[in-house]
Amino acid sequence: MSVFKLGEKVPNFTLTAVSGEDYTFEDYRQANEGNWHLLIYFRGSWCPACMEELKEFEESKSHFEDKKVKLTTISTDNLESLKKMVDKHEFTFPVLSDSDLTVLAQYDVYYHGTEDPYEDHGTHGEPAYFLTDENGNLLYQQRQTSPFGRPHPKEIGKIIKYISENFK
Repeated sequence: MSVFKLGEKVPNFTLTAVSGEDYTFEDYRQANEGNWHLLIYFRGSWCPACMEELKEFEESKSHFEDKKVKLTTISTDNLESLKKMVDKHEFTFPVLSDSDLTVLAQYDVYYHGTEDPYEDHGTHGEPAYFLTDENGNLLYQQRQTSPFGRPHPKEIGKIIKYISENFK
């Protein structure tokens, strides 16, 4: 099912951030030289499970930064809804809108569509996680087909620790 093999470079992309600026992954990676990157795909500003997870990532942000890991979040939700979410919860990591499904397709994130066997808040991308090294090479990936079973930020921290201790 995976479109990426560990160690392969992940695709570059450009999306609009809630700040209104274009965010290009390659530019952000180069501007944060020496850091790993955790790309977190979440369902949307309307998803209570996502809000709890993003709040925990915000609370844990300094822990990730101490480990030299930068967080970036992406959703198929519209930019205006994401802006309201960021304002309400005061998220300080990049939040990007993938409303045209570009990154969803590039990264093979599961899309809950109208043809799926159960209704789940309309159409949207499901949670997915991609950890890259400082060069943009994939170290870890996980894709969900529902809102449940995703790794908790503490679990992601354990995964990062394990990979960094065993990194070649």
